[in-house]
Amino acid sequence: MKMHPYIFRLVWFVCLLPLGVSAQFKYYEKGYDHYMAGKYPQAIESFSLYLTKNTRDKALDPEVFYLRALSYYKTNDFERAIPDFEETILRDHANKGNIYWFKAKAHDKLGASTDAIDAYSAALRLLGDQPEPKAKLLYERSQLYVKAGQLVKAYADLKEGSLAAPGHADIKRELDKLEKQGVAARSSTTPDAGASKTGMGNTTAPSAKNTAKPANTPSSSRAGATTPATRKDTTPAKKEPGTAPVVVSTPPKVPAQPSLADEYKDEKRYALVIGNGAYPKGVGALKNPVNDATDMAKELEASNFDVTLLTNATYGQIRAALLRFKDKIDAGDKDNTVALFYFAGHGVRHEEENYLVPVDASVEFEDDIARYCFPTQRMVLGNMERSNARMNIVILDACRNNPFPAVNRSLSGGLGEMRRARGSFIAYATAPGSVAADGSGRNGLYTQELLKAMRKPGLTIEQVFKEVRANVLRLSGNKQNTWDSSNIIGEFYFKFQ
Repeated sequence: MKMHPYIFRLVWFVCLLPLGVSAQFKYYEKGYDHYMAGKYPQAIESFSLYLTKNTRDKALDPEVFYLRALSYYKTNDFERAIPDFEETILRDHANKGNIYWFKAKAHDKLGASTDAIDAYSAALRLLGDQPEPKAKLLYERSQLYVKAGQLVKAYADLKEGSLAAPGHADIKRELDKLEKQGVAARSSTTPDAGASKTGMGNTTAPSAKNTAKPANTPSSSRAGATTPATRKDTTPAKKEPGTAPVVVSTPPKVPAQPSLADEYKDEKRYALVIGNGAYPKGVGALKNPVNDATDMAKELEASNFDVTLLTNATYGQIRAALLRFKDKIDAGDKDNTVALFYFAGHGVRHEEENYLVPVDASVEFEDDIARYCFPTQRMVLGNMERSNARMNIVILDACRNNPFPAVNRSLSGGLGEMRRARGSFIAYATAPGSVAADGSGRNGLYTQELLKAMRKPGLTIEQVFKEVRANVLRLSGNKQNTWDSSNIIGEFYFKFQ
């Protein structure tokens, strides 16, 4: 009997796995079989067991989270489905467009309309070039706008959907309803109402401005007339004997050179700032991170950043914030978006990855680190690199001592240097493999000096961190050497001149 190609590949793959990994792979196989058979509770149980195994092949984790999320969704357990969908997106599953779509539906089922609209907008960014999915997404989002009383936005979505799929019966029916209510007339008098905010979700149109020029302005004067600022006085001066006539003219104005602020006026800046200090006794509380993050958020706001601040954040809170941050920078203008991530708190190095520790991390065994902490390279920097940001800035003030004594032998001292991603500037409170003290004042030494340097106008990002390095070295008696790694193109300034 001839073996099916899929089964042949599966058997070949399992034979190549080490014994422990092969044994754990069976949980994935069982979960997959249960899912395909519609036995969703059993699929959830098998996938959950797989995710607890230390020797599993972690490359399968995105697919396992995805199938478990779908299993939760199909059993109407939307509260558990949403976190798994978020894990799947942050782990860069290839099917992100449809995952956002399921996430939108799950939020809608729970009555979270704003979150549902945001998820629909993200799905449209990824699937908007396919007419049929685009029409369905626009239709479903329009119905959320209708529920929220935002009829002009609903009408805009339906109009755009009708262009993508002219024969869509539901769209035609809802358009007719809104037109009978006079929404079409209101839409035509509202700026930008005719175009759906496909990539931005719940946005508002700018207020209308009267751009007509008064009749008595210089640009509306009679033909042939000139304004005082541009007229040349060509009346001959009084002629003296033996001299030629003198013509008096006004020299042209030399345009001023654009300032740094002018050059970067269209730049959109987004920051996610996290400060964790209230760790349980077994991990070790930290004094400065909440102050560090709060002060950093304030300083970044003064530098025109749209800032999200989290303090003493759990795994779930960080995951949700990372996803919202990702959505913002994914929707940004590719040439004019800057993304910045700042973390102060406990961090550990494990298996060539730096992990940031939430305040609810429960780590007793080595594999708990990957399950309860955030991998910086894969889930933070990786998503920033895949976004539309022209520059990604990651600042880690997380080089304290090992917070997990029970797994001390498997951890490296301090954080390790991450792979430099395209267009990224990565800064560490201390050199790779080293640790830094928490600090005795309001702020840790590193953030204290960083805040001072950021306030100086006209410094490029490289100059800011060079100044930080020099000051931290001096103030620590040459004990703490800060570190940064750059692969950026172009310049960035926290403060303009």
